[in-house]
Amino acid sequence: MAKRTTHRSSAGKKLYAVRDKSGKFKDIQTYERAHRQDLRSKSTAETSTAAKKAKKAKKAKKAKKAKKAKKR
Repeated sequence: MAKRTTHRSSAGKKLYAVRDKSGKFKDIQTYERAHRQDLRSKSTAETSTAAKKAKKAKKAKKAKKAKKAKKR
């Protein structure tokens, strides 16, 4: 994630500004929109944990099904 600096608009709203390497503004967003987007996106740690959890649950379900079939 790019480093964002905060500013205020003429209306008084909080803004986030992202600059490119030369120092010019690359992107300016309101804090509200940027924050909402941050909450919507998931980090790589969250997605990898969710994938591991799903894999573990699938494996457990398969083992339970095999155990049930063995009893019959």
